[in-house]
Amino acid sequence: MKALKKLMSLNPVDRFIRILWIGFGGSVLFVFLLFFSISVGILGFMPSFEELENPKSNLATEIISSDQVLLGTYYIENRSNVHYSELSPYLSEAVIATEDARFYSHSGIDVRALMRVFKGVITMNSSGGGSTISQQLAKNLFPRGEVSKMGVVIQKLKEWVIATKLEYNYTKEEILAMYFNTVTFGSNSFGIKTAAKTYFNKEPIDLNREEASMLVGMLKAPSYYNPVRNPERALNRRNTVLGQQLKYDFIDQNQYDSLAALPIDMTHYQRIDHKDGLATYFREYLRQVLLEWCKTHENADGEPYNLYRDGLKVYTTINSKMQRYAEEAVAEHMGKDLQPAFFKHWANKKSYPDAPFYHITPDEKQKIMDQAVRRSDRYYWMKQEGLSDEAIFKTFQQPAEMTVFTWKGEKDTILTPMDSILYYKYFLQTGMMSVEPSTGFVRAYVGGINYRHFQYDHVTSGKRQVGSTFKPFVYTAAMQEMGYTPCFEVPNIPVTFEMPPGQPDYTPKNADDKREGEMVTLKWALANSINYVSAFLIKRVKPAKVIEIARKMGVTSDIEAVPAICLGTPSLSVYEMVGATATYANAGIYQKPIFITRIEDKNGNVIEAFTSEATDAIDERTAYLMLALMKGVVESGTGVRLNYRYKLNIPMAGKTGTTDNNSDGWFMGLTPDLVSGVWVGAEDRSVHFRSTHLGQGANMALPIWALYMQKVLADKSLKISHGDFVRPPSVLPEELDCKKAQQVEQQNQTDEFGF
Repeated sequence: MKALKKLMSLNPVDRFIRILWIGFGGSVLFVFLLFFSISVGILGFMPSFEELENPKSNLATEIISSDQVLLGTYYIENRSNVHYSELSPYLSEAVIATEDARFYSHSGIDVRALMRVFKGVITMNSSGGGSTISQQLAKNLFPRGEVSKMGVVIQKLKEWVIATKLEYNYTKEEILAMYFNTVTFGSNSFGIKTAAKTYFNKEPIDLNREEASMLVGMLKAPSYYNPVRNPERALNRRNTVLGQQLKYDFIDQNQYDSLAALPIDMTHYQRIDHKDGLATYFREYLRQVLLEWCKTHENADGEPYNLYRDGLKVYTTINSKMQRYAEEAVAEHMGKDLQPAFFKHWANKKSYPDAPFYHITPDEKQKIMDQAVRRSDRYYWMKQEGLSDEAIFKTFQQPAEMTVFTWKGEKDTILTPMDSILYYKYFLQTGMMSVEPSTGFVRAYVGGINYRHFQYDHVTSGKRQVGSTFKPFVYTAAMQEMGYTPCFEVPNIPVTFEMPPGQPDYTPKNADDKREGEMVTLKWALANSINYVSAFLIKRVKPAKVIEIARKMGVTSDIEAVPAICLGTPSLSVYEMVGATATYANAGIYQKPIFITRIEDKNGNVIEAFTSEATDAIDERTAYLMLALMKGVVESGTGVRLNYRYKLNIPMAGKTGTTDNNSDGWFMGLTPDLVSGVWVGAEDRSVHFRSTHLGQGANMALPIWALYMQKVLADKSLKISHGDFVRPPSVLPEELDCKKAQQVEQQNQTDEFGF
């Protein structure tokens, strides 16, 4: 009361001045208390210094090839962070010119811009926003959410406080990098790294000025200015951003005129989708592996790693060039040659009404089709909705619009779902893997012909009968246990196995009568895949010994110890077969094929490093002798077309394989630096070529290996050796010269076989 009386006692002028000072002081105190309350969190959440240092955001896990190419991501938000040094300078210039021209002169809040906004509110004539890049970053890092009008004011003040904190704790360059990491560009692209990849298939540092300007222009409204859906709007917006750069002297008039006249190039646009891009089957396989890995490894918060949020970097053994060559080889052979031949093979509907099925009963065909219905997505979702099987199967007979796969691209059509199932039964599938024998590093992995339409993985998930590609295990056992050499001769005559009581004796048959009854070398026998000789060898070394050696070489699938395995009855995966075959090219040491070299956290700290497990499987001498045997396959045997048709005149070894009825075609190919395996067949074993000429491994699988190796060898940057396998001292050159060895062996053979 005394203060009030004293105030009232003053003359009017002094009283007015005193009231103004009281009002000003009170306002200053109010603002101070308000900002203090905000900064300490009294008026709601305020990030701590630690949270500013490590803002939480959903960071995608990156899958990176051995040659440092981003193969794909696993994400909730497809976001990957970059440092300022990884940004094109044009990005910084474009965003500063467009969003915050005085970025380098303010400390988080641009007073001049705020005054401009205030003037616009008073005059009702807005001339631009007042938010700085730092304020926008604060909003991106700590979103507002749903708030009242008063809450919006408080939130805006919070952003001012956070912006000043950001300016205090980070350099201007770090703020720019953080800003570009947190903005959204549409098309499921979060952050500049993903956006550059999506729209231009580039790294951020490689963006030119017009590309950087387009992306910065999209930030105002990503959907509205999307260059794919709204190219004219995107072009005008890009030119507006270029105009801002002209205004602030980042470019001159001539540069502006030439850049503004350029169209927007979207030829490299590719929306990121786990079903598209390079190494799709591999990425899905790896995802399953990593989900299990995450369960047993904890992040900094003591929680299991989240594959989709924690921004892991997974460095793989895959070489992006080899992977692309492998996929191109599959597409070239399957799409341009083999699949058209298969369609033509079964084109006569009158003669083969059950096509593409062969030699099955109507009941067996119906069972296959019913199983396919029950495995389909359509059946699953209808079942989830509570429909009965009768109702579901009825809908499978009703025509519907759908998009189907063809080797010339997807095709929109109208089919009944049942007809679409039959259509897909015609397609031949494949699995291919390529490994570096000395390290076990998997360099290429193709699990099928098209992941979007055929998601079953034929490298690690699928197991099919391997046919004659199993014979090298039989020969290996004979070499190691019996001391045989490639030039050792055996009789090409039938071999009979006595079976348990109640079962008929078993006598394998040859595919033809070539040199039947003669003495033949092991090299010739393997080159021509002679069944009599395989039977002869396994009868001497026993099936259990063959399986034991196959186990040491990496085969883990169940194999029954019966004589028939000498012809390739076991069902194995491409992964097993390639890993085992690579043992021969690695001096008898089995290197377990691996896919990951290391995993890092979002800060680049190595969480775990990986190396291949090594096992001494067979001795070095045996390994080299087997290479000499398998060289015969490509020099004069079932793989001879590698030389005369594909002109692969390099040291190489291999083995073809064809199962009963031509259901499965295989080829295993070896060079000193790269061992690769290919399987080709249909989803159902009753779908196949009717002739061995078309259905053999040499025709179905070998060409993929040949086309792949042509591309790999032509790429000098891969540094794949053209040299030969290294002969160990324990193997004498004369042991491999069958003409010289024939005289030495002749007497021994006479004694052993009696003729």
